[in-house]
Amino acid sequence: MSEIKSITAKIKAFRDERDWKQFHNHKDVALSLVLEATEVLEHFQWKSPKEVEEHGKTNKEEIADELADVAIYLLELADNLKIDLPKAIDQKIKKNALKYPVHKAKGRHTKYNKL
Repeated sequence: MSEIKSITAKIKAFRDERDWKQFHNHKDVALSLVLEATEVLEHFQWKSPKEVEEHGKTNKEEIADELADVAIYLLELADNLKIDLPKAIDQKIKKNALKYPVHKAKGRHTKYNKL
């Protein structure tokens, strides 16, 4: 069993032991994913690059907790929608490679349609 499948099984077991599946529809899990992502962002809001670097070092555990929350909802939503996340990631990287060829995109942050 892949590590993602193993972690997803733990997430589902945690959810199901509490009878929470009834609340975990696609919309609400997607909303939770976004809300948790904003909690990650709050750690860095209004900080200078130097402050961001220091905050990342001194608040690593709290940031890890927020990133874990994001990953939990991401994995659950993918599972609920029957999306093979590793396969989807692989396919997206291939699509991005076509949109952002190295010879055009290397060292640039320009959006693909402006390269």
